[in-house]
Amino acid sequence: MPKTATRASHVLAAFLACLVSAAAFAGERPQVEFLNSEASAKANLPFSEAVRNGDTLYLSGQIGNLPGTRTLAPGGFPAEARQALENIKAVLTAHGRTTADIVKCTVMLADMADWPAFNEIYVSFLKKPYPARSALGASGLALGARVEVECIASAGH
Repeated sequence: MPKTATRASHVLAAFLACLVSAAAFAGERPQVEFLNSEASAKANLPFSEAVRNGDTLYLSGQIGNLPGTRTLAPGGFPAEARQALENIKAVLTAHGRTTADIVKCTVMLADMADWPAFNEIYVSFLKKPYPARSALGASGLALGARVEVECIASAGH
């Protein structure tokens, strides 16, 4: 058999192997679930409080509002930060996870000067090894909040 024909048959075999692998992988994709607890569903907000994709749970950002209301926790930044983290904890619990399952957090602050105060509160909720984390200053957050936190949790953690 000429070299060109041999090379072409190898390329064809590799291509077919890729197609078979892709078809097998496509059949194994996890079901994506859009989740809302009963309290979240009652609020009728235009987003899901969490989305599960396989073993990963993506949480929507949580501000320091009192549960079931659009009222921010009274007491300024520390109270809002604690409540935002309590809200994260509640969403995790509602969907079978704990703070120990968190692998990534994103923190949005209306004033980056609140960063040290946030860190003090954060370490009272999350323990070592801490999740990966990003922080940014925001020019405005929902309901005039001073802090918003979103997290990703993994059952495999």
